[in-house]
Amino acid sequence: MATATRRSATRRSTGRHRRWTAAAGALALVAGTAWLAAPASAAAAASAPVDFATHCVPPPIAGIPPIDGTTTAEITVDNATPKVGDTVTVTYTVTKPAASNPVDLALPADIMTPSGKVALGGAQAGGVTVTGPKKNPPVPGKGAFPPFSMTGTFTVTAPGSITLSPGDYNIHTSYIMELDTPCTVITPPAPVSETITATDVPGANERAIQLATASGKPGDRVTVTGAKFTPLADITVVGRVGAAETADRMTFKATATGGFTASLAVNDKATTGIVAYEGSAWSAEKGAGPAAYTVLDDTPLPGNSQKLNASVAAGTLSMSQAGDTVDLSAVDFGKGGAATGDLRTVTVKDFRGGPAGWSLTGKVSDFTGPGGTIGAGKLGWTPACTTKQGSPSTCAAGSAGPVGSAGATLASTPNGALTGGEFTVDAKVSLDVPAFTAPGAYSGVLTLTLT
Repeated sequence: MATATRRSATRRSTGRHRRWTAAAGALALVAGTAWLAAPASAAAAASAPVDFATHCVPPPIAGIPPIDGTTTAEITVDNATPKVGDTVTVTYTVTKPAASNPVDLALPADIMTPSGKVALGGAQAGGVTVTGPKKNPPVPGKGAFPPFSMTGTFTVTAPGSITLSPGDYNIHTSYIMELDTPCTVITPPAPVSETITATDVPGANERAIQLATASGKPGDRVTVTGAKFTPLADITVVGRVGAAETADRMTFKATATGGFTASLAVNDKATTGIVAYEGSAWSAEKGAGPAAYTVLDDTPLPGNSQKLNASVAAGTLSMSQAGDTVDLSAVDFGKGGAATGDLRTVTVKDFRGGPAGWSLTGKVSDFTGPGGTIGAGKLGWTPACTTKQGSPSTCAAGSAGPVGSAGATLASTPNGALTGGEFTVDAKVSLDVPAFTAPGAYSGVLTLTLT
């Protein structure tokens, strides 16, 4: 009986020790929170540490009531002047740990994992989820509590000044027990710690024209309709011989909705197309066309002769792709780096037979997965384009660089007196995966547009 009693006493003693140890671990986390409640310093300017009131709730096992105090933190970014569509990496750092571990029990290294939110304001509202690695130096008994940093990303969606303020955060510890110490901003939002200035990316030129007929005799009028021009802008409609303009032209103002209907007399027999543009001179940014147009030669035939007519039917501009899924190489958690692959080959066929070239562009969504998102701006490509022998046009590959949600050019051909042909377009793609992205499968959608 005595032996059995000693065993029971030993179990009770061990249980108390485990509960005390777990509580001590929780108290160490509260010590970190107590440091956050240290006296506030003077308010800081943007891009510097700021102070804000917080309400922190220790783990229940600690037996300590909530603490209302002051947090000192700083927000920094990797790009203070992004463009709309860019991905910005945000770092949220809780600084200057001043308090000490209140107990004699030492805490081992790498047991704490922080997470939190950064509040956006100004030109773009919302929040950024940030996380930190499970990494901390050992904390000796009665030793100082270490600072910590958390990172995350967001995609810029609006131009202007965007403010970043520290938000709620949580400290999770994995030592004997899994415990959390959440801290919330008492009066949100906290002071602004960083401000970035985003600039707009010019939108795609959506101006378009259409001809009522594709041919006519010298002097015949062709009806030209236009859409999506600047409302009430001065418009010029003119014939073209390749890239050169003819004397067949007219000017007028667009309607209040940006459209127009014009009747252009075409006299030059060399005309191969018609364009429309805003202002006094052609520009690809404010123009549309060329739309193919042929002047039919009506020169009288000499006596005792016959005119033989043949026609070549114009086709379409089209594309096809060899599959719709690309599997990128895997990267290691904690290391991150480039997940690479090859875009499925795209075949472009330009059988229109007119003077217009084409442009193949792509834009990508954010990559979503179990750990959140990897921003669209992290995907880059190196395009390549091959022209089939005998094609009138020669394609040019787009520039190597990021794709992003705003998009980039994959390949194109220029306008010319006669364009067309067959082309194959490829690209090496690479996704820059942050080092501590949560394990799992991430997917984004690349949308290709041929115009």
